[in-house]
Amino acid sequence: MMARRDFITSAVAGVALSTSARVSSQADAGSAKGGYASVNGLRLYYEIHGNGEPLILLHGGLGSVEMFGPNVSAFAATRKVVAVELQGHGHTANISRPMSFEAMADDIAALIKELGLAGADVLGYSLGAAVALRFAIQHSNLVRKLVIVSTPCKHNGWYTEVRAAMAQISPAVAEQMKQSPLYQTYARIAPRPEDWVSLVTRVGELIRKDYDWSSAVAAIKSPTLLVFGDADAVPPSHAAEFFALLGGGRRDGGWDGAGMSQSRLAILPGTTHYVISSAPPLLAAALPFLELRSSGAP
Repeated sequence: MMARRDFITSAVAGVALSTSARVSSQADAGSAKGGYASVNGLRLYYEIHGNGEPLILLHGGLGSVEMFGPNVSAFAATRKVVAVELQGHGHTANISRPMSFEAMADDIAALIKELGLAGADVLGYSLGAAVALRFAIQHSNLVRKLVIVSTPCKHNGWYTEVRAAMAQISPAVAEQMKQSPLYQTYARIAPRPEDWVSLVTRVGELIRKDYDWSSAVAAIKSPTLLVFGDADAVPPSHAAEFFALLGGGRRDGGWDGAGMSQSRLAILPGTTHYVISSAPPLLAAALPFLELRSSGAP
């Protein structure tokens, strides 16, 4: 049996909301236009790939744009992808402001306005999906379509052992994680690599806080796609509960589809939390949903 310390370290490397197994798979940076936006006291890093309707990509915890691997260039084949690195992550240096999903959602709203966009589709993975969810709640006027990948709508939506691993994140765990691909990427691109321990500690403090956004989720008007793996850190039962809050799965869709909601649920077979962001099935699930424009979109 795996020793408890080793379990915590390996679990945190993933459920600290990341894809440690594939984080070294880089997006196609050759055609990207990178830059910084001054928003809410941050120098927020973003990359623009491709042309077309805007799609905001938000990575998982302790990660960067590179978490999406080849999916960045695949989305950029038909979309203007704006891939963002959140507070303290990747190329974006941390600031003294407390780290919260709500504040990072405000950062995305400010970036969209800075870029002169009227609105955008948003796809977030794990920690980034929680930010995307808060963005849809707090700035509904800026959201066209929403894709939530591998995150619950309440803290106890994670498996019990996942929450236990989150609770163990500490400076000591951050030191252990310096052997991981996550740290190697951070050390290569961060403006202050010495901030690693602080970042891990602050992300740990964030993700172990209790929350339940169920009532706010039920009020979301944007068409939403929920994507989970069938071996995710979130059980399928919570995925179904989450989907029901959005109006899905409540009745037979009918021969003509009249009983379907505007939102969708995808469970990807043979997929874990730790590979889903760069897996080809994510693109296959998300792109057709995004391409079906709704008449009420901004």
